[in-house]
Amino acid sequence: MSTLPQDTAASEVSPLSATTPPTEKGAASSGLGLWVRDLLISAAVSILIILFLYQPVRVEGTSMLPRLEDHDRLFINKFVYHITSIERGDVVVFHYPRDPEKSYIKRVIALPGDRLRIDHGQVWLNGKALAESYVPEMYRDTRSYAETVIPDDCYFVMGDHRSISSDSREFGVVERDLIYGKAVFVYWPAKDVGEVRYTSSSGINEKYRQQVPAIGHRDKLTGDVQYIQLIEVIGMSSSKKLRE
Repeated sequence: MSTLPQDTAASEVSPLSATTPPTEKGAASSGLGLWVRDLLISAAVSILIILFLYQPVRVEGTSMLPRLEDHDRLFINKFVYHITSIERGDVVVFHYPRDPEKSYIKRVIALPGDRLRIDHGQVWLNGKALAESYVPEMYRDTRSYAETVIPDDCYFVMGDHRSISSDSREFGVVERDLIYGKAVFVYWPAKDVGEVRYTSSSGINEKYRQQVPAIGHRDKLTGDVQYIQLIEVIGMSSSKKLRE
C-alpha cells in the first residue's frame, strides 16, 4: 500500500514573499482611517447619551438665583429618577401643572407625607425649621403658607429667589408624573460652570443685590408682579421653550 507524502508545512504557512510590506503612505492612511472611525464612534455614543440620558437646556429668568442665572446653559438628567428617588434639595424640571405644554425648574422642598408650613418666609418641615443656605438673605420674603401634608406622589417646590418666584405657594404641589428631569451641571457661561447643588449664601456677589428680574407679568387679580423662569431645550433643528 502506498501513502501520500505528508506536506503539512506547506498548507499551514504562507510564503513570506507573498506579503508586500506596507508603505509609509499606506500606514498613514490606515492610521487616519482608524482615527476618523474612533471619532465617529465617540460622537455617536455622545449623541446617544445626550438624547437618552441628558438634555441641554437654557435658563431664561431669575427665580433660581443665585445658582442659576438668566441665560445659563445646563444639562438635565432625564433618566436618574427612573432608578433613584427624588430628594429634598434637588433642582428639578417639570411640566407646569396648569399648562403641561410649559416646563418649570424649581427646588424640591418637601416630599410626600411631609408636614409643611411657612411662617413669614421661614419654612417648617415636620415641626422643625428648615435651614436653607441656598437662599441668600436678600432673596428671602415674608410670605406665609398654611400647614399642609404633602399628598402621596406629590412634591412641594420653590424657587431660590423667594421674593419673586412663582412656585408651589401659588400653583400647588407637583405630581410625580410631571417631573421629568434633574438639573445636574451648568456648562455655560464659563464663570458659572459646575454642579447644580446646595449653594451657600456666603460670598454672594454684590451684583445680585442690584440685579432686576428680566421676565415678569402682572397678576390681574392682585396686581402683584410675578416672575417666572424659562428654560429652552436646545435642539439641533428647533427649540422648545419651557417654563418653570
